[in-house]
Amino acid sequence: MRKKLHEKIAQFTDANDIRKMGLYPFFRPISSGQDTEVIIDGQRVLMFGSNSYLGLTNHPKIKEASNKATNKYGTGCAGSRFLNGTLDIHIELEKRLANYVGKEAAVLFSTGFQVNLGVLSCLTGRNDYLILDEYDHASIIDGCRLSFSKVIKYAHNDMQDLARKLAMLPEESVKLIAVDGVFSMEGDIVKLPELAAIADQYGANIMVDDAHSLGVIGHNGAGTASHFDMTDDVDIIGGTFSKSFASLGGFVAADAETIDYLKHRARSLMFSASMTPASVASVIAALDIIESEPERIQKLWDNTNYAMKLLLDEGFDLGPTESPILPIYIRDNAKTFMVTKYLQDAGVFVNPVVSPAVPSDSSLLRFSLMATHTFEQIDEAVDKIGKVFKEVGVTTVKEKI
Repeated sequence: MRKKLHEKIAQFTDANDIRKMGLYPFFRPISSGQDTEVIIDGQRVLMFGSNSYLGLTNHPKIKEASNKATNKYGTGCAGSRFLNGTLDIHIELEKRLANYVGKEAAVLFSTGFQVNLGVLSCLTGRNDYLILDEYDHASIIDGCRLSFSKVIKYAHNDMQDLARKLAMLPEESVKLIAVDGVFSMEGDIVKLPELAAIADQYGANIMVDDAHSLGVIGHNGAGTASHFDMTDDVDIIGGTFSKSFASLGGFVAADAETIDYLKHRARSLMFSASMTPASVASVIAALDIIESEPERIQKLWDNTNYAMKLLLDEGFDLGPTESPILPIYIRDNAKTFMVTKYLQDAGVFVNPVVSPAVPSDSSLLRFSLMATHTFEQIDEAVDKIGKVFKEVGVTTVKEKI
């Protein structure tokens, strides 16, 4: 019987097939800090595959805060928040975050993934419904899989389809729409005004995952609800610290009763070790910088607009992106792997997104901007992308015309 598992695992050959071609693009070891330039295999490589939108991962104030917290509290909390793992700085950060996103209360999780696992698995019951955008992040999907509720998906950012799906559901059931604020691969923003109007019509609640929105859109980077001036229309706001906040962990913010409920029902909170002191202190320091230096967000958008114009003028297909996430569509798995490898060899790091994450005819390079990129670095990267596209035989929109 033991051999059955090994037989099943042996059938997975995808990674080795790509390795044999010399095109394997995952788990690339970086031997430097996460910055606009990194060192891979001893070589300088421009980093355009990072989620550090504000470029804070190497900020001296954040490093100093992290070191001080480790010296004071040690390297870990040795338990969950529910039992012995709550520090005074956990409480401080929760108050700061609630105020930042405009909610009554917040609670910290060890990762952003665990936020969605914990919240979505416990809020609704067997006779209730979780409604998802088909392009929602994997953590939202997995959180819903752990729930006993019925899960319904609607077409990406298609508000008519959302309305049709909601109209079919029982009026007496709890209905929670869980959606990304900024979609992590496509870079577009949820149509929150329309979504909120539909949710109100059908008595549904709204949870927005602001993983890629915080530090990017909204007042002082406060996220999607703030961006649309609709904080009161969104019931629950979730987020992660691994992107703009230059750390590790996550949080959820809502009214005080909801947060208290989650503290006593969200299993990924209650049965996981709490955020390390260094991670918490890093987020507090990052929040200080974000609130006191709004020019960082402006520079991020200056870089985004500059890169977007450059890529569009060169004829690249970027889809409907509205954010620092610029998907450069190749629409062929094999060529996407080739372009990624050739670009790294040329000194540019980008992330390939291929099936099954997306259909093969939607495969793309995920090219993402940081506030700390220079226009010269963007120029160099775009120039090299154009050359590699020609070398591999990828046709841009302009070339098709």
